[in-house]
Amino acid sequence: MNKNEAKKKIEELRNKVEYHAKKYYDEDNPEISDFEYDMLMVELRNLEKEFPEFNSKESLTQKVGGHVKEGFEKVTHEVPLQSLQDVFSIEEVAEYIEKINQKAEENKIQNNTFVVETKIDGLSAALEYKQGKFIRGATRGNGIVGEDVTENLKTVKTIPMELKENIDITVRGEVFISKQDFEAMNQEREENEEELFANARNAAAGSLRQLDSNITKTRPLDIYIFNVQKIEGKKLNSHFEGLEYLAKLGFNVNPIRIPCKSMQEIEKAIQKIGEDRENLTFGIDGAVVKVDDLKFREILGTTSKTPRWAVAYKYPPEKKETILKDIICQVGRTGAITPMAILEPVKVAGSTISKTTLHNEDFIKEKGLKIGDTVVIQKAGDVIPEIVEVKKEKRTGKEKDYEMPKTCPVCGAPAVREEGEAAIRCTGIECPAKLYRNLVHFVSREAMNIDGLGENIIMQLLENNLIQNIADIYSLEIEDIATLKKNGKKFSENLKNSIEASKNNDLYRLITALGIRHVGTKMSKILARKYKSIENLQKATFEELSNINDIGPIAANSIREFFMQEQTIDLIKKLKEAGVNTLNLKEASEDNRFEGKTFVLTGSLENYTRGEASNIIEKFGGKTSSSVSKKTDYVLAGEDAGSKLTKAEKLGIMVITESEFAEMIK
Repeated sequence: MNKNEAKKKIEELRNKVEYHAKKYYDEDNPEISDFEYDMLMVELRNLEKEFPEFNSKESLTQKVGGHVKEGFEKVTHEVPLQSLQDVFSIEEVAEYIEKINQKAEENKIQNNTFVVETKIDGLSAALEYKQGKFIRGATRGNGIVGEDVTENLKTVKTIPMELKENIDITVRGEVFISKQDFEAMNQEREENEEELFANARNAAAGSLRQLDSNITKTRPLDIYIFNVQKIEGKKLNSHFEGLEYLAKLGFNVNPIRIPCKSMQEIEKAIQKIGEDRENLTFGIDGAVVKVDDLKFREILGTTSKTPRWAVAYKYPPEKKETILKDIICQVGRTGAITPMAILEPVKVAGSTISKTTLHNEDFIKEKGLKIGDTVVIQKAGDVIPEIVEVKKEKRTGKEKDYEMPKTCPVCGAPAVREEGEAAIRCTGIECPAKLYRNLVHFVSREAMNIDGLGENIIMQLLENNLIQNIADIYSLEIEDIATLKKNGKKFSENLKNSIEASKNNDLYRLITALGIRHVGTKMSKILARKYKSIENLQKATFEELSNINDIGPIAANSIREFFMQEQTIDLIKKLKEAGVNTLNLKEASEDNRFEGKTFVLTGSLENYTRGEASNIIEKFGGKTSSSVSKKTDYVLAGEDAGSKLTKAEKLGIMVITESEFAEMIK
């Protein structure tokens, strides 16, 4: 490679590394695996070594990645929180130990020893204590300046607020989420159709760097302390001694710390950690080899990015081949149908893998998967098993193509994939897999508004087989509800009254409660005014629906298909038999003075909330919008109206005051 090629390649690698470091450190949302990132860094480091004329202090090989997130106070670390030099083979570890031992001889350090520890896969943080009391905590940031996350760290139960000695000390630890908690978090997110965390490290980092500590409080964060950064009033001679002292103070110290006297012992310790890593309750991404003598550490010093007294050995990701025996589908709470790979059991990174998610239809197509294929399995972040490759050269011709189901495997309702979405969904409103989520939506405030029937009560009703479908809510007896709570008589009477009251709701609430895809509260009101009854809406054709203002072809098709389903017809019949109103109330349809008119609300109103004003406008057949355009008819402007008022005046749109609005609705 000539100099021009080298320069171009170095710039390309620096841009790639910067991009992926930003995704990893700043956004907690990596696009590539840790191993792939490490390999980019190795390639860049080797090129910079071969062509030193292109070296730059701005290269991430020379500085710590990461920036301070907007919204946090900055904290300058008294002792920099540096990163570690990575190595990827035992031979490299041996070379490092040989150099350190030579330095020890030169400086007449006798009996030089090391400590091997687990490299915990989390987010680094510094904790400061004054007179034994926790006063401040910060993330690593760029190593020099971090983010003040004191309030968030106070929610971590294993961080002591007060130490067992009144001492001034700053320590460094790794905030993490255990394997078990991480799996539970991702399972819950999958059920709720939220984006999964890529790995436990990013889940922990994202949780600690929340601007709202109440969110952090709900996340199962833990911490292991692994270093004394600064201490006053006490002398420590070795790193191992320091860790023992930290444990006595009440810190949750890294549990794997192995003292070693030679390279042979270091290699054994690294191998031992590698063998045991699957049984650890927390994720690791390597083993750290540290010089134990603290005076010798001072002699060795640091570079601008890394200490010379430590090195991190990175374990390679383990991959295994196995057979894709079958593909089955699971139905989540929101109706998303997720394909699962059934595998010939294979042991990867210490655990037996017999199934893994295939995410969606696109993933299967991208990988070119066929039933019977030989596939390569890897554990992402040592936690989530995934198929990373198909061995197409091993195909025999007996492999079978796979197609996603056209109907729900649980209830048999049509399964559809709508434009712009990756997931295929069950459309059945009575599908048992979706029942919990459908019930929660049905009783919610914007829908049937059944006060007291919250998520926990719904779960208890299902677990006790007191309801099997939505309509069963209206068959509940006071005695049944009372069994869910101690001294539940008053609660059950109030809930029963709330259920009975919901029978008299306006039609638009029932339409909203049915949870039709692409139909929210506003569209429900439009449909209620247009069709007057649920029976009329059931008969509406696609053409009719498409011609209604604000209802496009996608929503029209969704509405039509929903009401054609047997499950929908059955549910509406049951609700009518239970006495639930299916008609548009008279007062909502008698006066349509604002029909075809669009209002925009801006500023603070004195006599109405935004919601109240919007409801009045919609009651009279109008609609509200969040932005001003040529299609806007009125802008209702209150105190401190801003840019929307300015835009309305430029466009010549009628601006009305609150008193003028009051006259309009008399």
